[in-house]
Amino acid sequence: MPGPAAEICERIWLSIAERKLRPGTRLKEEQLAEVFEVSRARVRQALAMLESDGLVTILPNRGAFVSEPGVDEARDVFHFRRQVEARVMERLISSIDDAAIPQLEAHLALEREADARGDTTATIRLSGGFHLLLAELSGSTFLTATLRDLISRSSLITTMYRRHSNHNCGPDEHAGLIARIRARDLHGALQLMDDHLRHVEEDLDLTEDVPVVRDLRDALV
Repeated sequence: MPGPAAEICERIWLSIAERKLRPGTRLKEEQLAEVFEVSRARVRQALAMLESDGLVTILPNRGAFVSEPGVDEARDVFHFRRQVEARVMERLISSIDDAAIPQLEAHLALEREADARGDTTATIRLSGGFHLLLAELSGSTFLTATLRDLISRSSLITTMYRRHSNHNCGPDEHAGLIARIRARDLHGALQLMDDHLRHVEEDLDLTEDVPVVRDLRDALV
């Protein structure tokens, strides 16, 4: 069972992935200790873990902040994510059995429901969850852990740099991916995944830093 520090990390990670915690938000130890009902020592442990993952920046005499990736880092993250997701697809299509396809379809149905009711938070969470499910079904714990980190970093980046408020990593392109996985069409799946991630990146304005709104308590409670 994960300990308190890991649980804090998970909650903060999810808030970042759902774009509730914005880049540059100060993570005050005393406020986090109150929210999670733990000691400040436990909070510091969690923040150190998040710093090692690149999601938090700890500045001497200033405290901890949600990381603010620059334009070059943003491009690097999406470049690397395309490589990782391509490898996920290669492993998945070589090993998946028909019984796993309904898991993907059930997840897609949840995405469509969230999209239809205009639930942005659920849509974002489920969208990232679809990509994580692909990694899990590929059977690689390494790729799953790596992609989990990249999805969170991608969420930070899209929070800062997206041009539009809509979230375009959605169910229609995911449905296309499922069709290619079902057909064991590796070439088609790789092409669609690459196009899919490029569509997300192309909706970003990677020309300058963009100011964001920051609120710690509302993001976590």
